[in-house]
Amino acid sequence: MSWSFSIGRLFGSELRVHATFFLLLLWIAAAGYAQAGTQAAVMAVLFVLALFACVIAHEFGHALMARRYGIATADITLLPIGGMARLDRMPEQPRREIAVALAGPAVNVVIWAVLALFVGPVTQLGDITTIAGPREFLAQLAALNLFLAIFNMLPAFPMDGGRVLRAVLSIWMDRVRATRAAATAGQVLAFALAGLGLISGNLILLLIAVFVFMAAHAESSDVAARALARRLKARDAMITEYEYLRPGDSLQLAANTLIRTTQHEFPVLDEDGGVLGFLDRQALFSALAQGNDMRPVGQVMTSEVVTTRLGDGLETVFDQIRRSPIGLVAVVQRDGRFAGYISRENIGELMMLHSRDS
Repeated sequence: MSWSFSIGRLFGSELRVHATFFLLLLWIAAAGYAQAGTQAAVMAVLFVLALFACVIAHEFGHALMARRYGIATADITLLPIGGMARLDRMPEQPRREIAVALAGPAVNVVIWAVLALFVGPVTQLGDITTIAGPREFLAQLAALNLFLAIFNMLPAFPMDGGRVLRAVLSIWMDRVRATRAAATAGQVLAFALAGLGLISGNLILLLIAVFVFMAAHAESSDVAARALARRLKARDAMITEYEYLRPGDSLQLAANTLIRTTQHEFPVLDEDGGVLGFLDRQALFSALAQGNDMRPVGQVMTSEVVTTRLGDGLETVFDQIRRSPIGLVAVVQRDGRFAGYISRENIGELMMLHSRDS
């Protein structure tokens, strides 16, 4: 995810923090200081850090349960509105999806239960800028973990309860229709949260509403696209009419080729027709801005090439494009010769055309 950086690895997954998370800390500190001075600001920031440690634990609940079914988690990112575990995929068997979905809220319930042993079964939320001492700190942390578990079990995407709803509906209907129903519930919830945020003047609720709405739409679109992609192959999506470059060609030649074509990226091939890399428009502009138009393309191109075969399913290509550093997948023949390439744009266009016909 852009605007995020790594802070380490845990249980085989990369931990990342989005830059906007620090804006949340700054806002919380300012609110605490304005209300009760420096001590309140420090206590509020420490509380938010403790709460987000619980959020990370929640996401690792999903990740570790998914690992039981052979599904890896590339990374977990901490956002101002929560955490996001980027699983390679969600299990499509209803029971497994329910298990993965429930694992996160279950972690929050366990945290609440453990804290309740020390402070009692607290369920009432309070103002974190008025926390007076350790007991109040733990009490509020317990109450918020219980709230997170309950909120995440709402039957609407992208909450965990939405995934449970989709899994249950999948028993009686196809996965696309089940996802669409859960996503619609998520968008209805988003409008309700937005209305509540506007009435109360709560900016966090508005941000959550926007995130819920967009995530619900994205999940529905992704599942529908994957269902359609199972019927298509890489050869159905690849670009076969293109200009290519050689690694020894100059940047000036690449610039002239860019101007006289509509391509945004150029495969770089060797003399035997094998793909060595890609030169995209952004990399070309950046290199030209540094001067020396006669530099060879081979010094500027992206050499990390993700390849696929002509007969590979398009669903596999989806995942390969996500791993590609520039969003391109090279399609190769059995002998390794370059046959064409697939970009995010043209695969999206193919999906739109086929979904309209279906």
